[in-house]
Amino acid sequence: MMEVYLLATEQEGPAPLDALRTSFANDEVEFTPDADGEGFTLRADGSEVLVRLTRGSEGLPRFRKEVFSGSPDAFERLGRAKAYYHLSVEPGGAQPTLPVFEALWAVRTLLEHVQGVLVDLTAFKLHEPDDVAEITELDFDIRDHVHLHAVEATEGDTPLWVHSHGMEKFGARDLEIFHLAEKDLLAAESFLHELCTDLAFGQGPALRTQVGTSEGQVFTLVPSEEARANLLGVPLDTFEGHEGLFLTVVSPLGRHNTSQLLEPYRERFEKEPEEQTQAMRREAQLVLPSFLARFQRKGLMEPLTFLVRAPFDTHPEGNTVTENLWLEVMGRDEGSVVGKLVDGAVHTTEWRKGAHVEVAETQVNALAISREGRALDERELRELLNAERPM
Repeated sequence: MMEVYLLATEQEGPAPLDALRTSFANDEVEFTPDADGEGFTLRADGSEVLVRLTRGSEGLPRFRKEVFSGSPDAFERLGRAKAYYHLSVEPGGAQPTLPVFEALWAVRTLLEHVQGVLVDLTAFKLHEPDDVAEITELDFDIRDHVHLHAVEATEGDTPLWVHSHGMEKFGARDLEIFHLAEKDLLAAESFLHELCTDLAFGQGPALRTQVGTSEGQVFTLVPSEEARANLLGVPLDTFEGHEGLFLTVVSPLGRHNTSQLLEPYRERFEKEPEEQTQAMRREAQLVLPSFLARFQRKGLMEPLTFLVRAPFDTHPEGNTVTENLWLEVMGRDEGSVVGKLVDGAVHTTEWRKGAHVEVAETQVNALAISREGRALDERELRELLNAERPM
């Protein structure tokens, strides 16, 4: 068993055992209290979560802000903690995400009885109660479970070593990639998040085998103890504090040269020209009334999906960045469109994939309709919407 989460609580004693027993009462969950009446074991869907309670901070890691990520409120709550629930699981298995989510549901249930903050010990993240609720309810987002760390490992134009923390709880090694430049960071994050997601679901590529990305580029995954033998110019003390085993991303020839691999990912972050955004917005606003009229007339079994795009503010590292995000239209409400985000924000998890949102109709700057998963082209879209216009 591996300890993966720590729930830091503001009360000294345990949550009442009878209350927990009631909260965990479920035909699919077996709740077994420990002899001391403070810890317990949960068994569900073939996974097991061990929960024990300790008091005081002795023996715990130092939760330094330079290492752990979290909001000021989360660190404040952590500073007030008096007792700690330790949650352990057996990582991996046929469905590696299952034990992790069983542990998160255990945390969510505990938070119904105690006030506290969750510490992901593998990814060095703090999660407040609202975060835990969203993570367990919304679509899976690997960024909730891993932390990417960039370290200046060498000199020159490409000095960065970027690696993940947090994959251990899924029974997988963390990932690493070398010789990156500052301008490569967003592209590298996107690529590594994709690869971490595959590994978390037990669908990672075979080692030492050439594989393709979602963008058609090729790479190879090699155990770090092999890959680092070909690494030049990186001092050994770079890896102090990172003694664990990684999987290293290299070129098909085994070289630490990944510039071409990341090229398509860089294109994802190229800013859309303002003139193009405004032109798309004018066009979208022109046809929005007939678009929404057709949405409201959509048949229950009609295989059409209605999508709109609107700007959302995110705040990476305290800065405000506007991202245009697509949402599937679910309804209307007095001049607003209500929908579910198709993809989460790129820079932060403030706007998570699957989150229900509401945007003013005046903010819509692009729209689309798909039929059975295929986006209608411009001609098909106009033909569909022209039928809604008054003669």
